[in-house]
Amino acid sequence: MENQFSLEQYLSDGIHALVRDLLKATLRQPKAGAFFAKFALAAKRAEDRRHSAETQGRHIPSFLIASVTERCNLRCAGCYDRAHHVCAGPSEMSREVWGRIFAEAEALGVSAILLAGGEPLMRRDVLEEAARRPALLFPVFTNGTLLDETLLRLLDSHRNLLPILSLEGDSAPTDARRGAGVYDRVMAAMAELAQRQLLFGVSVTVTSENVARVTDDAFLAGLREKGCKAAVFVEYVPVENPELALDDSRRALLAERVARLRRQENMIVLSFPGDEQESGGCLAAGRGFFHINAGGGAEPCPFSPYSDTNLQTTSLRDALNSPLFVKLRDSGALLQEHTGGCTLFDQAETVRSLAANE
Repeated sequence: MENQFSLEQYLSDGIHALVRDLLKATLRQPKAGAFFAKFALAAKRAEDRRHSAETQGRHIPSFLIASVTERCNLRCAGCYDRAHHVCAGPSEMSREVWGRIFAEAEALGVSAILLAGGEPLMRRDVLEEAARRPALLFPVFTNGTLLDETLLRLLDSHRNLLPILSLEGDSAPTDARRGAGVYDRVMAAMAELAQRQLLFGVSVTVTSENVARVTDDAFLAGLREKGCKAAVFVEYVPVENPELALDDSRRALLAERVARLRRQENMIVLSFPGDEQESGGCLAAGRGFFHINAGGGAEPCPFSPYSDTNLQTTSLRDALNSPLFVKLRDSGALLQEHTGGCTLFDQAETVRSLAANE
């Protein structure tokens, strides 16, 4: 239990730091600031629930990742979902089932659920269900091209929904991967969000080619000027081009740049998977989070799409101790070194075999 408690404290400290930075980032935005002041109290109550569960031998992660749809209006080059045929997977869960999962997460002590896809803005019903849970924070990872007046009003009235817009850097790399004109559409979305004083961030896929550019002061300063309050750096997982994955020297550069950027004011800077050594290894399979796919499958993480448990017929509490998750945590697979982006991505055959009980 000692290692688990250390992990719990690490994650709880991370939630506290995130709330503190969010409050700092919204000093000049009274409406958002008022929400995060209330959310800070909710986060403390959630931490108390997690700690109580820990003393009873049950580990509750502080956040989850939920891919609420497999549909997307773009066809990005190198898309992980399409490369692994996820977009042709099982039918999507209903709004009611997602609502039940959100309610169970709040009751257990989860503080944040990252909404992804596909393109999550294509499931407005699920966004409306998430909006009903102000004690949970929902960063919404979106390509930013579907924001309209209805969605903007929803974001304005429910500040627990935080749009995180995807970029590959400047206009040329973004349009090269996501399609002509996408960068300008994302910039227009940022302008609209800033004009309404809505908190938003960006998600940047970091590769061997762009790591220096997307982490330099000029790039981040440009985003701050547009009103961006958070930057999430996600290491490229080598789906098609292994040479784009970060090597040890570039991963060290990313860590150094992230640490420096975090010392600057008015922007939250996160990285994934970040420094796994600091957290004692990969946080997937319920150690720090797990992934729920659009059909309800409980998967170790988005880059390890294997499951033996489905949330349509299983409670969130029971899914945390699915046979696959227990095997991964007990086997030491989460502590292995990786060649780029994800520990379990390098062990795909092992995870598949465990899920199939081979």
